Amino acid sequence: MSAPVRVVVVDDQALVRGAFHLLVDSAPDLEVVGEGENGAEAVALVRELEPDVVLMDIRMPVMDGLEATSAIAGLGVGTRVLVLTTFDLDDYVFGALRAGASGFLLKDTPPAQLLDGIRVVSQGESLLAPSVTRQLIAEFVRRQASPGVARWEAMGSLDGLTEREKEVLVLVARGLSNQEIGQQLFVTPATAKTHVSRLLMKLGARDRTQLVVLAYESGLVEPHGA
Repeated sequence: MSAPVRVVVVDDQALVRGAFHLLVDSAPDLEVVGEGENGAEAVALVRELEPDVVLMDIRMPVMDGLEATSAIAGLGVGTRVLVLTTFDLDDYVFGALRAGASGFLLKDTPPAQLLDGIRVVSQGESLLAPSVTRQLIAEFVRRQASPGVARWEAMGSLDGLTEREKEVLVLVARGLSNQEIGQQLFVTPATAKTHVSRLLMKLGARDRTQLVVLAYESGLVEPHGA
């Protein structure tokens, strides 16, 4: 039996934090190894414990979830950040996406879906299929992407991709899983996974979320086309 996924729960509200702790610990394959009430504690816990996943609130005192997510991504320990949001389409959420969050879930997400989300991001995947994330990304690009130069610089980074890899990148940006990509391109899920792995390597992306951001910022995928 494999070791349980190690989780840190970070929220400034003790009742919310406690509820998530109990929920995560109720799953035999998940284990809460630490709790924090602000972003600074989240970073300290990740540095000390190197958990697999951090459940991260956005608005917190001392250090918010945006700054904490960026700091955690910079530690290089492989910990994934799953942002819990009330779906306020604000700069905090978009900033967390750029900072390296591996996905977003609403705080009122059904318990089973939340637990599945933790499992997904712990395996190096990103929560990109739900429409909420596609909307966040599209709005993020409309608000954050710089015109002109920034877009052309991003396009330049796609020059080394094959046409098939660009096809795969478009499908990743639209939230398709490896199995769905395989169905679209008439290849096996394993082959689709290999294409995604090559994209991550060629583009220097940490995970699928960063691939999606690059696909939008480069203009390869337009927000309204997602």
